[in-house]
Amino acid sequence: MSDQWLVMLAIFLPMAGASGITLCSAWPNLRETITLVTAALVSVIVIVLFTRLEQGAVISARLAEPLPGLPIVFEVEPLGMLFALVAGLLWLVTSVYAIGYMRGHHEKNQTRFYALFAIAIGSAMGTAFAGNLLTLFLCYEILTVSTYPLVAHAGTAEARRGARTYLGILLGTSIGLQLLAILITYSLAGTLEFREGGILAGRLDPAWTGLLYALFVFGIGKAAVMPFHRWLPAAMVAPTPVSALLHAVAVVKAGVFTVLKVTIYIFGSDFILQSGSSDWLIWFAGATILLASLIAMTKDNLKARLAYSTISQLSYIVLGALLATNMGLIGGTLHIAMHAVAKITLFFAAGAILVAAHKTEISDMGGLGRAMPITFGAFLIGSLSIIGLPPFGGMWSKWYLGIGAIDAGQWLLLSVLLVSSLLNIAYLLPIPIHAFFGNAKDGAQYTQIKEAPSSCVAAMIITSVACVVLFFYPDPFYKLAVGAAGGR
Repeated sequence: MSDQWLVMLAIFLPMAGASGITLCSAWPNLRETITLVTAALVSVIVIVLFTRLEQGAVISARLAEPLPGLPIVFEVEPLGMLFALVAGLLWLVTSVYAIGYMRGHHEKNQTRFYALFAIAIGSAMGTAFAGNLLTLFLCYEILTVSTYPLVAHAGTAEARRGARTYLGILLGTSIGLQLLAILITYSLAGTLEFREGGILAGRLDPAWTGLLYALFVFGIGKAAVMPFHRWLPAAMVAPTPVSALLHAVAVVKAGVFTVLKVTIYIFGSDFILQSGSSDWLIWFAGATILLASLIAMTKDNLKARLAYSTISQLSYIVLGALLATNMGLIGGTLHIAMHAVAKITLFFAAGAILVAAHKTEISDMGGLGRAMPITFGAFLIGSLSIIGLPPFGGMWSKWYLGIGAIDAGQWLLLSVLLVSSLLNIAYLLPIPIHAFFGNAKDGAQYTQIKEAPSSCVAAMIITSVACVVLFFYPDPFYKLAVGAAGGR
């Protein structure tokens, strides 16, 4: 099979899987088998594409040309390949987890859930392999619209309200700011292609570069840079597998991936450094890192705390892009993978606690770790990786981000990164400590509570092990990050 067909399969196979899932709604076992088989095939496809890219293959596929000179085209390059690996591989793990969660929690509309999840992954793949800004924007919007019903899945007034906030902010920023930035870019450069070194150098007055860059950074609402972050905690009304999709597999990663893509292939890191266009924007990322961490400390609801943690961690990636140094770009790109694996572990644990113990508030989890040691052990591992301690993968991305800040002479931003890691400790580690060594409020011993369904436990174990493996063997993602940064 040609490389071009593999790219198209990675994008459209999940869409076909969604059709099969819908047709088999009356047979849950068959429906979930289709989900798992489709996810497994996509995982194999992205691995094969990764090996072809490593061998030096130039892979692209043109789908159509709706406007003269503006084709819908897909291509495989290091940054997109890293995002596709994260989304493809974690979809399979999330599907295993979702089967246990959706059945164990007796969720309604499970067929719709699996079908829309597949469509969201297909659009995430399209975003990852987009060969120009037009293609990326279309896939980005499909991802937003396809995940809206997932956020509103419960059908309650709270769920519908959260979903409206989700859709309103993401569509408002993308159409009101990002689309405007794309149109300005096309009027200046005459193209929307992604090119090494960017397409705007020599075509845009450096004095106006910061304004255009700001339109992209804030217009890419999925990156959740403050003040356009409220959609993310609002979306926490969704089922936990959807939260995993939002926070680790696709949605937020599509946002920060797009920020990196625009930085590297539209502006070019050299042009950003020479123009000083990010000098003031970078402080929005720094402020988001600290403020979101401080808010997380105030949240007793576990998913709400994790949501604000995600907002903070996303701005690590945005910060790496805005630094525009080689090490900053490597650190930001690596953090897409390292944060994804750690944060999905935390959300898997949160969902397992809900299914097995029906608890959502951290203050109610005292002593629960003794009844659910695997779940809270996984939570501890994910937390340590988010904090950036060895031997867990999160250390490497934070290490390179710190070096990137030093290379840029941004010592205050280095302090922001260090203080943020201390805040990570303050809002994450008390959760497993309270669970393992605390006591229940009412003196209960939780003798009737056991671990969540086996598929949930298996998924948590896989991602926990991955947090450790990525410390000792980060090479595949590191090589892609270096390639994305220009290999300098």
